[in-house]
Amino acid sequence: MATGKGSSACQSGQTAFAARLLGRFAAVAAADGSNLIFSPLSIHIALALMSTGASGDTLAEILAVAGAPSRDELQAFVRDSVIDRVLADQSGAGGPIVAFACGAWMDWRMPLRPEYRDTIVSAFKGSATTVDFLDKPVESRVQINAWVAEVTRGLITEMVNPNAQSKDTVNVVINAIYFKGNWRDPFRKENTIDHEFHLLDGSTIDVPFMQNWCDQQIACYDGFKVLKLPYKSMDVDRSSPDFDWMQLKSIPKFYMCIFLPDTCDGLQSLLEEITSSPKFLLNHLPLMLVPVNEFRLPRFKLNFGGSIVEDLKSLGLILPFDPLTASVSEITEVDTTDDGQIYVSEVIHKAVVDVNEEGCEAAAATESDDDMGFSLDYEPPKLVDFVADHPFAFFIIEETSGSVVFAGHVLDPSRE
Repeated sequence: MATGKGSSACQSGQTAFAARLLGRFAAVAAADGSNLIFSPLSIHIALALMSTGASGDTLAEILAVAGAPSRDELQAFVRDSVIDRVLADQSGAGGPIVAFACGAWMDWRMPLRPEYRDTIVSAFKGSATTVDFLDKPVESRVQINAWVAEVTRGLITEMVNPNAQSKDTVNVVINAIYFKGNWRDPFRKENTIDHEFHLLDGSTIDVPFMQNWCDQQIACYDGFKVLKLPYKSMDVDRSSPDFDWMQLKSIPKFYMCIFLPDTCDGLQSLLEEITSSPKFLLNHLPLMLVPVNEFRLPRFKLNFGGSIVEDLKSLGLILPFDPLTASVSEITEVDTTDDGQIYVSEVIHKAVVDVNEEGCEAAAATESDDDMGFSLDYEPPKLVDFVADHPFAFFIIEETSGSVVFAGHVLDPSRE
């Protein structure tokens, strides 16, 4: 069980991990001139899942990268703070649709240790399934994809390629996150207009821009602006005699924040600032509503899918992927000494986000075989423009915990 101190340490570790991931992913995407979308929260949960079957130096390395004091505290944090709170579905009370699911698929020749199965069920609210990876590899992976498609409401339909996987696979663990929220103040579709978006190469394209003229939560800094767009949260009857203000503070609240550089080519330097400190992101969020003059955001839909092993290695996670050094055999009761070490051969991450006038729909899945402060340079604006007509970074954040659920950047809103 994570203590308050342990939970705080894990939350700080998760925030630092998100910043480091963003730095890595953004640099790779920028080199390709690509848009970016990923879920730091999903990948952090994947590390917690990986720790469940690890021991020795491998476990220590996973915990160091995840920023967690211990495996027990990491698992308790994921269960109590993330799955039970951040990823709790609010749709029945007027809030966002949020779905999380965790599944483990094990080859029947390698039966799961009861302790591992119990952890999947209790800590990660998941389920464990036996399949035949050796003789029925395609059917096994079709089953996995069907599960992911169901959890993500069809946003992610193929997590693993049924025809391109090794028959040596013995264990696949996947977690999937689905989020669909409506803006607290939605945009009116009749106000959407085509407008120029400036690309990094100096050219422009016409794309649909959403716009309105309501007061917005915007902060202006030296070289960039930050917008905070809240999603509609759970309906709460504040007139009820049983209303609890302390409980209200604990209700998950989601928002999208957009970091917009002042110059068309300023995204890279802005991302370097964001990733320079784990607290930079949360410390630069707007604190108040301001009146706006021009306010326009492009619609965009992004997706990402692929291996993130090299990205995790760049952050210092080495041992789990090395068949000579990995110690992740605590998942099975079978003695693997004669057959070779069990190791993590692949980590696949997929994410999708769709931002439009009504709100945002997003999903992510990952498979693996600190206190808020105030910036001193903040100046409350009197009347501001916020026109996201050039490359910008965006984040979907849960406010009460500070968890970064999704992150990315938009270089070209016309491309998925």
